[in-house]
Amino acid sequence: MPKQIDHEKRRKQIAEATWRVILERGMEGASARNIAKEAGLSLGALRHYFSTQDELLVFAMKLVQEKVRARINNIAIKDLPPKETVLHILLEIVPTNEETIREMEVWFAFTVYAKHKKDMFDANHDGIYSGMQNLIAYLDECSLLKQNADKDIEAERLYALIDGLALHAMLDPVRVNKDRIKRAIMQHVESICTEKIRETEERNP
Repeated sequence: MPKQIDHEKRRKQIAEATWRVILERGMEGASARNIAKEAGLSLGALRHYFSTQDELLVFAMKLVQEKVRARINNIAIKDLPPKETVLHILLEIVPTNEETIREMEVWFAFTVYAKHKKDMFDANHDGIYSGMQNLIAYLDECSLLKQNADKDIEAERLYALIDGLALHAMLDPVRVNKDRIKRAIMQHVESICTEKIRETEERNP
């Protein structure tokens, strides 16, 4: 019997080959021919899975989102203290290892490429801002957020912090390393939490 092909698995392998081409050659080098070669396929075989280059690029970028969401969901289902949950989730969004740095580099490259192609994929709506809103709401529900805090502004501040750290970690990973990122995020989260909670935790480390 002929070997059956897992088409979804093959599509993901092609998407990962697309990431490698983007990292090596940039978006300008992410042609169907180069991607097919990297994936070990003929151009005709590639077009069997993706009829257009833009269709492939959109799938590749959505796969980045899926990988991040999967890691966040794995954290969310763990029985961790609320602030620790928030910290771990934020550390999954900011690139702190080789894999996540690659993902972020690809994402930034694609964001620039897709800026003027809104009908293709709006990379600006990546779900991170709504995620920040959810984290701030979660801290508030757990009675950790400072009273009278402007939740909308706090979500904006957290979004700016995470985006800034992600960009700096990608551009200067030696200076903005995992330890520095973790300290910056921890200090920010502590600054928006109530004094009462912080004093209790300091007395009971």
